[in-house]
Amino acid sequence: MEDEDKIKNALLKKALGYDADEVVEEYACDQEGEMRLTKKKVTKKHYSPDISAVKVLLERYYKTYEERVQAMSDEQLLEEEQRLLNLLKEEDDGD
Repeated sequence: MEDEDKIKNALLKKALGYDADEVVEEYACDQEGEMRLTKKKVTKKHYSPDISAVKVLLERYYKTYEERVQAMSDEQLLEEEQRLLNLLKEEDDGD
């Protein structure tokens, strides 16, 4: 299940967009013939949200409300009914 969580988190990150450091390093041979770091450039790079990742995320991990309702037990349906009735009551009280 840990791999599944990693996949979901990676998809979520790509779906929402993110910033990352991009590192470019240059090396040169020194007098002893060893490679030494001579220049290092770190820049922030923005990766825009990816609509394909959004689509996969929604299809794979988020059921529609109707699908969730169909999967509910009788007890869960009664709880959902009460939750919705309370929301309607709160909305009526707010008017």
